[in-house]
Amino acid sequence: MIGDSAGRAFLGSFTSAGGLGVTAAAVDRDTGALTVLGSTDAVPDPSFLAVGPRAGGTVLYAVGESEPGVVAAFAADGDVPALLGSVRAVEGDAPTHLAVAANHVVTANYTSGSVTALPLLDDGSLGPASSVLRHEGSGPDPERQEGPHAHQVLADPSGNWVVSVDLGTDSVRVCALDPATGALSPHGETALRPGTGPRHLAFHPSGSLAYVLCELEPIVTVCRWDAAAGRLDVLGEVAVLPEHERVDGAVRTYPSEVVVAHDGRFLWTANRGHDSISVLTLDESGEKAALVATVGCGGHWPRDLTLDPSGQWLYAANERSGNVSWFAVDAQTGVPRHAGSIEVPAASCVVLV
Repeated sequence: MIGDSAGRAFLGSFTSAGGLGVTAAAVDRDTGALTVLGSTDAVPDPSFLAVGPRAGGTVLYAVGESEPGVVAAFAADGDVPALLGSVRAVEGDAPTHLAVAANHVVTANYTSGSVTALPLLDDGSLGPASSVLRHEGSGPDPERQEGPHAHQVLADPSGNWVVSVDLGTDSVRVCALDPATGALSPHGETALRPGTGPRHLAFHPSGSLAYVLCELEPIVTVCRWDAAAGRLDVLGEVAVLPEHERVDGAVRTYPSEVVVAHDGRFLWTANRGHDSISVLTLDESGEKAALVATVGCGGHWPRDLTLDPSGQWLYAANERSGNVSWFAVDAQTGVPRHAGSIEVPAASCVVLV
């Protein structure tokens, strides 16, 4: 067991590519270093994780990015996460993301282009799926956008809305989730530039802005978020790579994750192919972003990027090099400095508590 003075991290990985599944690790708060404690392969390909509260401890939720897709809860206070309740079907294929919202866990199901809600039970485990909301539409890329592909789902900062990012339809959807019944109801949809392939979204700490990272083009779309109306409006785009590196056809870049500093001064993206972390500064309003630096991700194919609660350490899950790297964040410039890494085969996700 880890001591009270240490933090805790959970690492997801692709079991189909040699990963260990869900791994628990101790976090040294002074150095950012991770130490593996134990792993479980109770669900296949737990590519994304989320944490939630539980009486007497922490509960961890993991998608199983399989066909058909599943989701599971784990009691996460021991050195090895222990399955909590039943593994549940999401009634969709290849869930890639999940979040806790309105007394439910919601999943984004990539292949089937849908979002599923499952109720939280008293012990933190999951009940059967209460509703499935299926997206419709397509985009101009015939290989990647032949239909809807929900890639991320999360609660907005007000807690009143569930937002889903769809790579296949070049759009962000807003829906309501009834905490009593688990019913998902469509509310609105915001179109992004066709062919950009939006993947993940992060909110500004003010709660009034959102930054949508695109996978098919290395850009962030800056949006205004109106929580009262449940409305997302596009303000503009900013590149996450220098122009000469964006147009170089030798290595195509597929951005994967976007993170905003807790104080709203910086924004970081992870860039697969380019194998980098981009650093963007945000102005006082948060509406203007400027690319200031790119640094190596400490491995190959960074699928996830996570900022620790203190804002001092940034973690990258490098899928194809099989490692998780951590970086010390310069408080003045936002530029991360590589500080260490551990081996995590087929790493896909890092969450910190």
